[in-house]
Amino acid sequence: MASEEDAEQSYVPQKKKSESEDDKRRKKIVPGSLMKALMRPGGGESNPSDGDQIIYHCTVRTLDGVVVESTRSEHGGKGIPIRNVLGKSKMILGLLEGIPTMLKGEVAMFKMMPQMHYGEEDCPVPAPSSFPKEYDLHFEIELIDFSKAKVVSDDLGVLKKVIDEGQGWESPREPYEVKAWISAKTGDGKVIMSHTEGEPYFFTFGKCEVPKGLEMGIGTMTRKEKAVVYVTNQYLTPSPLLPMIEDYEEVHFEVELVHFIQVRDMLGDGRLIKRRLHDGKGDFPMDCPLHDSLLQVHYKGMLLNEEKTVFYDTRVDNQGEPLEFSSGEGMVPEGFEMCVRLMLPGEIALVTCPPDYAYDKFSRLPSVPEGAHVQWEIELLGFEMPKDWTGLNFQEIMDEAEKIRVTGNRLFKEGKFELAKAKYEKVLREFNHVNPQTDEEGKVFLDTRNSLHLNVAACFLKMGECRKSIDACNKVLDATPVHAKALYRRGMAYMAAGDFEEARFDFQMMIKVDKSSEPDATAALAKLKKQEQEVERKARKQFKGLFDKKPGEIAEVQVEDRAGGEITGENQKNDLSAPFLERDDSQHCNEADGGQYGMGWFYSLWPSGRRIFSALGIDKCTIL
Repeated sequence: MASEEDAEQSYVPQKKKSESEDDKRRKKIVPGSLMKALMRPGGGESNPSDGDQIIYHCTVRTLDGVVVESTRSEHGGKGIPIRNVLGKSKMILGLLEGIPTMLKGEVAMFKMMPQMHYGEEDCPVPAPSSFPKEYDLHFEIELIDFSKAKVVSDDLGVLKKVIDEGQGWESPREPYEVKAWISAKTGDGKVIMSHTEGEPYFFTFGKCEVPKGLEMGIGTMTRKEKAVVYVTNQYLTPSPLLPMIEDYEEVHFEVELVHFIQVRDMLGDGRLIKRRLHDGKGDFPMDCPLHDSLLQVHYKGMLLNEEKTVFYDTRVDNQGEPLEFSSGEGMVPEGFEMCVRLMLPGEIALVTCPPDYAYDKFSRLPSVPEGAHVQWEIELLGFEMPKDWTGLNFQEIMDEAEKIRVTGNRLFKEGKFELAKAKYEKVLREFNHVNPQTDEEGKVFLDTRNSLHLNVAACFLKMGECRKSIDACNKVLDATPVHAKALYRRGMAYMAAGDFEEARFDFQMMIKVDKSSEPDATAALAKLKKQEQEVERKARKQFKGLFDKKPGEIAEVQVEDRAGGEITGENQKNDLSAPFLERDDSQHCNEADGGQYGMGWFYSLWPSGRRIFSALGIDKCTIL
């Protein structure tokens, strides 16, 4: 009894499969409308099913034996068999129903009433010109072959039949370098090219060096795979492999993918290129050091000059010892680290790097000139993943968090704000899975989390992203509304964004919630007042004469600079950047990041002034 109840509870009704258009068409079939006569038996035990590519010859005759049309050359056809994919291709109803009953090599005669061929109402296949679609007809079908096929293009213009399975899962893509044995035949079996001796055909994926359809098919193959790629004429583009494309309806390419070299355009603009020279061990990208890790590499650095001057080689200049560094800490040039993160242990790669991702923004070796393009030949010996926090007790977790936080602080002091922010955010993500067990642990956890959020806010402020800085401070104030440091940092972000009223509120609130913060708050308020006055002074200078008008007398005024001429874009930038910079910051807060702030009464009096102030970069101030 219990087992019956369990069975009832475990039963879940399956979702009914939606009816296809072919299923709806099959319902129209009436007895006697489709008759089959076996003319020659086939071989094997299986029949074609949905998803199979079927290749067959077809000859259509009237009931008295007159040939209407045929694919066979002896009956006036081109000698090219028809290829369809069951369940995908548009077919007449009689063949859609009849061919799945056949065996490979079988020849059968199907007698069809009009509704089973082109006389079907709303037939998806257009009838050939002058076709007698109103008559009963005989369709002689020879099923040459059928097999599972990979549909490469939705319009069935490119299909692939796998002969031998390949290795791994990775397939070539732009701009990989590919080696393959390739031969090509027309649909009737005529060989039109063969590259199966000597060296495999070499081409760069995405460079139009093989016909488009063939490249699409190869893009679905894995190493050592053998396949036939069927390409119809709309995908037969001219290429070095087939320079002349004649009036072929389709071409069958027999391909063996010998090898491909992983080439990655790291920036998408062709400047930072990673080319794999030797395969590593493991599966890409699962076994790559994607996360911050301790890495060991050998590398040779070369200038991109005619001599390929070597400026550093760990095997020579480092006493044969590999370079060991932690990723995510700015210890190597950015382009170097980006590429190493996508390497497998044991892999050797050649990296071509532009100066802005090499040594122009990194400590430059004396032998590397400024603005130099470089190449690194890198071998990833191995790496150690960061410690997994699973199973650690609370104190161990906090110790690990402190190590990462200290690293972030070092990066912040070095001016590497993006990297510092990534360290703080890493700990904050891990904290989502930490559950303090006592009140004391809860207090330590909250203080640490607040500190990390404020560090993130400081990074955003240094990066000029004021709105994100404010959002980070809000996360602290949501949990601890009386957090003086969070109020101070948010106030500084508001001030940098030009939202002076909000900044004043935060600085005044600091004094209320923590008397000890009054000196800092007072200094911030004084700085705020000075900045407001500076903004007003700049605005008055730029709009000289406008503020002398009485209400109702505001007229257009010519904006002039100190010399009396028109202000240029360069003058605006140089004159108006300073009021929006904090003393310790070096970048503006972006308007898009800052959102919409209060505009003051001046805009209500002069709406078009908003556009001018916006162009000048002072649209966030309030004119007093």
